[in-house]
Amino acid sequence: MKKNTLRKSFLATLAVGASLTLLAGCAGSAGSATDDGDAADATVKIGVVGASDPYWADYTEAAAAEGITVEVVDFAEYNQPNPALTNGDIDINQFQHLVYLADYNVSSGEDLTPIGATAIYPLGLYSTKVTSIDDLKKGDTVAIPNDASNLARALLVLESADLVVLKDGGSIFTTLDDIDTEKSKVTVTALEASLTPTSLPDVAAAIINNDFVEKAGLKFEDALTKDDPSDESALPYVNVFAVRAEDKDNKTYAKLVEIFQNTKAVTDGVLEVSGGSAELATTSPADLQSTLATVEKDTAAQK
Repeated sequence: MKKNTLRKSFLATLAVGASLTLLAGCAGSAGSATDDGDAADATVKIGVVGASDPYWADYTEAAAAEGITVEVVDFAEYNQPNPALTNGDIDINQFQHLVYLADYNVSSGEDLTPIGATAIYPLGLYSTKVTSIDDLKKGDTVAIPNDASNLARALLVLESADLVVLKDGGSIFTTLDDIDTEKSKVTVTALEASLTPTSLPDVAAAIINNDFVEKAGLKFEDALTKDDPSDESALPYVNVFAVRAEDKDNKTYAKLVEIFQNTKAVTDGVLEVSGGSAELATTSPADLQSTLATVEKDTAAQK
């Protein structure tokens, strides 16, 4: 497999002082529901995609033990939690990486802000028809997610596996138009992310987001190929807790990040539902916000 082509993009010049570290320990004392430290009884609504994952129950229990009431609000599709956060229907969301967040902010003119990291998840190629990359034939169709950030990342996965050739060499801004169809082995079709697993009967293979792998009856270890979440160039794909900009210093929200990162039942659960493939992260809010600003700048330049 060729070296991750993310390094060919702006990531090669991205100067980030962040580090990814394994999470350990246990949650500390309770935070507050207001910035000035006063206690409050308000319920904090956190929007996610995949609320049925068992670790969310462990998380709400751990938060309650610290005096914070959390309601996990489930969304079926990735395009829903950011507008819900913007509109004030929820207080925090946790479902997206920085590249996705940057694209939303630039496209919508909003300023949602990351306040904590959770993990980087690999993006894998799956099939119910073949068991090896080598079994894919010239002209076979591969489905990928159609949202801009994951579409580009999926194309980089396919390029690394020598399944497509990209005219621009590959970057986080790559689109279907950048595929050199004559030189590529497979044909690529883009679908809404939740539909790529259900497309498997009709295509040779599909890039499937981590949230949908086990729900589709697949196993993470069965991926034909995937990117490497531990690679330093993968930082913009770290998943984050995001809030409205005016809430970035909210002490209760910061405490909720700590509880997620430092509750063993939660972090063990994250690893379990990812089949052990996730790279847990505790990147600082300052480094997350700095990386987001860089990605937003480059994203805006592409619009």
